[in-house]
Amino acid sequence: MAKINGAHSIIYSKDPAADRAFFRDVLQFPFVDVRDGWLIFGLPASELAVHPGENEQHEFYLMCDDVNGFVADMKQRNVECSELHQQPWGTLVQITLPGGGKLGVYEPRHARPPASA
Repeated sequence: MAKINGAHSIIYSKDPAADRAFFRDVLQFPFVDVRDGWLIFGLPASELAVHPGENEQHEFYLMCDDVNGFVADMKQRNVECSELHQQPWGTLVQITLPGGGKLGVYEPRHARPPASA
């Protein structure tokens, strides 16, 4: 059987150029330009959970090891941040992307699996 070697996530945006610039310049994710400013970003190690719900609904979150420090950094960069929300699984903040979309970032309290090779 062929082994899965990665995952590709998509964020839909009303202003993709601004959101691409945000991931490139503010979050400083590594990227490749596959054509004419169409950027694909490298992501940190990730994990996947399967929750009950409608099959058409999917969610994407970033994780960090210090959500308070992350919020302070985002505020210095004039990125709109929600209040911190304590959840059983971690401390969550929503940031607003330049295109208007919301992106959850959290500091997990749950165990983390090793990265798939």
